[in-house]
Amino acid sequence: MSSTIPHWINGQAHVSAGEQLPVLNPATGDPIASVSLADADTLKQALASASAAFPAWRDLPAARRAQVLYNFRNLLREHQDELAALISAQHGKTVDDARGEVARGLDSVELACGVPALLKGETSEQTGRGIDTFSIRHPLGVTLGITPFNFPVMIPLIMASVAIACGNTFILKPSEQDPGPAIRLGELFKQAGLPDGVFTVLHGRQETVEALIDAPEVTAVSFVGSTAVGHSVYKRAAEAGKRAQAFGGAKNHLVVMPDAPIDVAADAIASAGFGAAGQRCMAVSVAVAVGGVGDELVAALAERARTVVIGPGNDPKSEIGPVVSAAAQQRIRGIVATAENSGATVVVDRTGEQVPGFENGFYVGPALVDHVEKSSAIYRTEVFGPVVCVVRVDTLDEALALIRDHQYGNGASIFTASGGAARRFQREASAGMVGVNVPIPVPVATYAVAGWKSSVFGDTGLNNDSWRFYTQPKYITTRWDESVTGVDFGFRPN
Repeated sequence: MSSTIPHWINGQAHVSAGEQLPVLNPATGDPIASVSLADADTLKQALASASAAFPAWRDLPAARRAQVLYNFRNLLREHQDELAALISAQHGKTVDDARGEVARGLDSVELACGVPALLKGETSEQTGRGIDTFSIRHPLGVTLGITPFNFPVMIPLIMASVAIACGNTFILKPSEQDPGPAIRLGELFKQAGLPDGVFTVLHGRQETVEALIDAPEVTAVSFVGSTAVGHSVYKRAAEAGKRAQAFGGAKNHLVVMPDAPIDVAADAIASAGFGAAGQRCMAVSVAVAVGGVGDELVAALAERARTVVIGPGNDPKSEIGPVVSAAAQQRIRGIVATAENSGATVVVDRTGEQVPGFENGFYVGPALVDHVEKSSAIYRTEVFGPVVCVVRVDTLDEALALIRDHQYGNGASIFTASGGAARRFQREASAGMVGVNVPIPVPVATYAVAGWKSSVFGDTGLNNDSWRFYTQPKYITTRWDESVTGVDFGFRPN
């Protein structure tokens, strides 16, 4: 990677004449590169390239498109360690965690490789006398993906693989905090045989995003990030007449029932709450202790929170790396520091801990906060850090009410030995993704990633639900019977 991270336009690197921003290594706080931001001319080139590439890619047989994706999948496997190291250097997560991210992205690419079977229409014979009806799905054109810093490979792959498989071209606007992996994906796509212009990477701030959404060439917008920005993106896209889906914030609850093995539940909460320094939209941020399990659960969580190893992501001994920026570090520390103002008890607070030799890195250690009230800021807001809140309730009814009444509805889980409690939870939990004895209930790629309530705007999910989002249906009615003659001014049933 050069010292300047370029755009990827028409199958080649492009450095615009516009502004450049520093890209920092979160482990040290030092700049490791700069990223070129799009100016008006670069934006125009990107849109023109993606538009010009669309007709030929659309008309390529689905099996030929799938072959390019198979090649791309193989290259991703070959370069998995390289991509993981690049993610770790710019995001901060451990290399092991980053490998998992690449593997999850690979799942989505493998799903997209099935496009010949998954993009089939339907046919009905004899829907009228001598009439047949069938449906086909058309690609949309130039599509746009706006992706977050916390999954700089997985989320772009989830979006782009299906969009491209469907016959669209795809413009990726990644986070400017860790933009390098996106360019590497562009290089690998080209090596796999993807025609120039089908996959584009454009860096920029809010004005770049708005210009892309407003551009008449763009037909559909997919976003993952915060709820506030997601709502803004969805509204702007809808007002411009674009198809849109926007995935926002989360406050994922994990309910621990009295019959659950406490050690198993505590391991799951610690893994899902502190892993990746809490910078996952599916991180467990609220542990709901039901009945009398609160004291035992908090003691077990405290033991785990105190022993988590913090360090740079490329150190094999590190269990969690830094958060992405100094601003995130200060925000998380501030939320924990004020938690006791609303009656909570801070059991463990390692948010101010420094890593010897990396004092300028953006490290935030785990925090465990007990007796959290649902009216408090630490409960209502998405902390997006290694912070687990414990809320104590008496019954499963109260636990379900907590989930129902919260503004977010991304994921929810229950740990229990009771099939009856589990079945009731999976039916009544107000979240798009539900786990039973699973802390992070993100389904495999053959299902969909989708939240409820303020966690999502739009009615389609990612992965296997994206076939509908990235295509538009056409319904065709045919009759091949030359004996039918005569004028009929009525609107007749079949």
